[in-house]
Amino acid sequence: MRARVFVTLRKAVLDPQGQAVGQALRTLGFSELKDARLGKLVELEVADGTSKARIEEMCKKLLANPVIEDFSVELT
Repeated sequence: MRARVFVTLRKAVLDPQGQAVGQALRTLGFSELKDARLGKLVELEVADGTSKARIEEMCKKLLANPVIEDFSVELT
């Protein structure tokens, strides 16, 4: 079974990488861009039947910093 974990900075946290990407895209002529924020995608292969709660536990302990990051889990 596969799980996809999306980790993003919380809205209140400054995202300098996102700002740099946004500025670069506007410089390249993409004036319609309002904002850009970057995150990370972690793909996990886990044993069949692994619960979403168990994967969320992995996120809280290692994959995301709960102080500044949010995460969501998608099972496939």
